[in-house]
Amino acid sequence: MSLQGVWSECLGFLGQKPVVVENSAGRLSSDAGLLVVREFDERIGLTQQFAAVLDDQRQEPTHSLLAMVRQRVYGILAGYEDQNDHDTLRYDPVFQLVCDRLPEDGAELASQPTLSRFENAVSVKSLLRLRELLVDQFLASFDDEPGRLTFDLDGFDDPAHGAQQLTLFHAYYKQNQYFPLIITNAETGLVVMVALRHGTAHAALGADEDLEYLVTRLRQKWPDVDIEVRADSGFGVPKMYEVCERLGIWYTFGISMNSRLKAESEALLAQAVRQYEQTHEPQRLFTALSYQAQTWDRPRSVVIKAECHAAGTNRRGVVTNRAGALIVPQGVYDDYIQRGESENRNKELKVDLCGGRLSDHRFMANLFRLCLHALALNLLVRLRSELPDPPDPDEQPRGERLRPAPVPDAEAPRPPTGAELRRAQPATWRLRLIKVAAEVIISARRVLIRLSSAWPSLPTWRLVLQTVQRC
Repeated sequence: MSLQGVWSECLGFLGQKPVVVENSAGRLSSDAGLLVVREFDERIGLTQQFAAVLDDQRQEPTHSLLAMVRQRVYGILAGYEDQNDHDTLRYDPVFQLVCDRLPEDGAELASQPTLSRFENAVSVKSLLRLRELLVDQFLASFDDEPGRLTFDLDGFDDPAHGAQQLTLFHAYYKQNQYFPLIITNAETGLVVMVALRHGTAHAALGADEDLEYLVTRLRQKWPDVDIEVRADSGFGVPKMYEVCERLGIWYTFGISMNSRLKAESEALLAQAVRQYEQTHEPQRLFTALSYQAQTWDRPRSVVIKAECHAAGTNRRGVVTNRAGALIVPQGVYDDYIQRGESENRNKELKVDLCGGRLSDHRFMANLFRLCLHALALNLLVRLRSELPDPPDPDEQPRGERLRPAPVPDAEAPRPPTGAELRRAQPATWRLRLIKVAAEVIISARRVLIRLSSAWPSLPTWRLVLQTVQRC
């Protein structure tokens, strides 16, 4: 279906001949990379499982819940952050294909108003089932029982886009906002739980209950799994220590450097300064002590890092129940700072996949939208995990590291391995693999997708598709 009349524009920059630009009535799309995502989703069933737990109270619906879930999730991956673009995308032949419709007359997908009603109609029961589903999908992602699992808790500011319910002014961020809570798994990179909170919520609000629910579910399936939790100082409050100790899990939370902790580490900081002045090399020194704040019911181990470098001095502390913290404090702290990788997942969710675009009016609809964005990220994380790891030079034998690499033949292009996409961010996937022009041709026997032979990422696209087909 053509959405515009026929038009023609003439450009004169070439000189030898005029460059004429016309619109085409053919079935063209700019998002053919979604076909690979759809093929992978068919094999692991994430969107189908998501749609299956939703309530549908409609009478004789035109569009299935599954089709609308796929419209939104695949649209998020392709860079369409909310429903507005779907007034045009509903006619896109690739979007029609990935939502199980042949690109023919009358095959239009759901419009923006229909998708808006879909999000706003979500029930509390459906949201509770989605909470269970995210954990179910995480559990199902393992072939074998893991020995240890590490979870990182974090929140991010989500600026308001209008007068949404429960968006409030936060004095630190200086904006009206929501304050979502995200729990991610360090071993897989998957989002395991999401929660939407009002704009002035404390960083740890509800985190103890979510953590207890998650640990209970994990122990039901894997009673002997070792569990560790990490979070910044916003979560370093007594109720978080107590729930971790009651559940029998390891924890490491940031702690603010108060006057007593500064006094305890003053000598360590002075030592770091002296060593830096002598060597002119950055210094990182560690100490650990048993410490009890006035609001704590017992003493706990605190690890303090003191560093000195060209930019000045810095002190940071963490409170932990990790075994050996008082003996090997640096090991505990270095493990804690690995949570920075999980913060990258939050960045991917909020920025690359526009997880901060919670612009529905109803609070429950925005929680549902946050679940859709989390599902989109998990689908991409699962797909990335199927690709090979890039080679690590530190793991190669010493002789091979010292041997000079052969000079590549300029005429022979290096074959793709897919490893460059294993750790690529969603924006890179979108640029390299998803946003590609294609022609869709429908015949009696087949649906033909034609990609440009000159597209630089075509070999990588084929490799990823072949990897998916082997799953």
